[in-house]
Amino acid sequence: MEKRIDAPEVQQPPPFQSVAASAEDKECETDTAKNGKAVGFVLVHAGNCITIKQIFFIFLGAGYHSESKAKEYKHACKRACQKAIEKLKSGALAIDAVTAALVELEDSPFTNAGMGSNLNLSGEIECDASIMEGKSLHFGAVGALGGIKNPVLVANRLLSEAQKGKLSAGRIPPCFLVGRGAHQWALDHGIPPCPSDKMATKFSLSAYKRNKRKMELAEKVETEFIQTKRRRQSSENVSNLSTVAENDSGSLDTVGAIVIDHEGNVAAAVSSGGLAMKHPGRIGQAAHYGCGCWAENSGNLNPYSTAVSTSGCGEHLVRTMLARECSIALQSEDAHHALLETMQNKFISSPFLASEDCVLGGVIVLRCCRCTVESQDIQAFLVEFLWSHTTESMCVGYMSAQDGKAKTHISRLPPGAVAGQSLAIEGGVCRLGSPIN
Repeated sequence: MEKRIDAPEVQQPPPFQSVAASAEDKECETDTAKNGKAVGFVLVHAGNCITIKQIFFIFLGAGYHSESKAKEYKHACKRACQKAIEKLKSGALAIDAVTAALVELEDSPFTNAGMGSNLNLSGEIECDASIMEGKSLHFGAVGALGGIKNPVLVANRLLSEAQKGKLSAGRIPPCFLVGRGAHQWALDHGIPPCPSDKMATKFSLSAYKRNKRKMELAEKVETEFIQTKRRRQSSENVSNLSTVAENDSGSLDTVGAIVIDHEGNVAAAVSSGGLAMKHPGRIGQAAHYGCGCWAENSGNLNPYSTAVSTSGCGEHLVRTMLARECSIALQSEDAHHALLETMQNKFISSPFLASEDCVLGGVIVLRCCRCTVESQDIQAFLVEFLWSHTTESMCVGYMSAQDGKAKTHISRLPPGAVAGQSLAIEGGVCRLGSPIN
């Protein structure tokens, strides 16, 4: 295995700041042809850490993965990678491996997905999740789902049931269910319920109580501002309030995974508990088609197979359909440049977000194609994997079937970069070889 570290390349195109860092190019040629082991690759993210900032309203701010909790974040990503690789080594396809990774991330109390998700305004947990298979292009999703420990299992079951064909009387099977209907469908298909009080953790409950107090204080400040018209005094009050809020770390946002299996199939999945203090029934990008995740095998029009998972402010990601935009861009010759331009032009400077001065999100992407090898008895895949974010930080992990352990990394914006207006981009390359049956 060879590893090359390149110095960060810093670019500053107007009107915003961009930091493009090719931090790690990982060249790894597997020895599958010799030992006969299965091959595959997984890349996961534990989201973008968020905070609550109160300036007359609840605002999703740039987040930061604290050094004190970095170990937990990395462990969650590492375990998710290991679960996916175990599936791939057993001969499972990408869709099963990506589901296994997401279940592990949902079960972690440190992620805002499944167990330990953010509580909404009513003090309840409602989760979003979606999954997509590149081979069939089938998609399954759930939104505002309560009482289910692993929402991705429901999304995956929706996908698999849809692949069976039409229902009785020629009815079209659903691919996206929400709320009570999604919960009942899950129970009807053998997915066990989990009481909401058991899904909340000490961390998520204490965060809810803190956020509720801050929200009440912010509303009081707003009322005083309207009644007294003393703009200067109100501005000072809000400034003091926002300083307190910014120092309070929140829970992780969306989690996701992307996988390629030994056949070259790709799959992607994403899961989220949504914004802290969100309105009941709110559905974020993790459930929306083309916004939370995307997976598409190569075909006549696409030379590359691509998989994408997104994280960040759901409203920003929904309005830009960032997952599909990234997938389309990755068909270009230079993946790094294509992702950089997409994040700049289709996200930060998107006309659909023209009114936003702080655009928050992140993506993990991979693309792969078959590559030529000297022996005709080996099929090989060249996998390029990247992550990019406009938030303060993003935790990722990746692993191939030949790696002894997963690699994890907390990507951060460099000092001086402005979250929501700047971006970081990193990644690498991995070559996978597999004997032809």
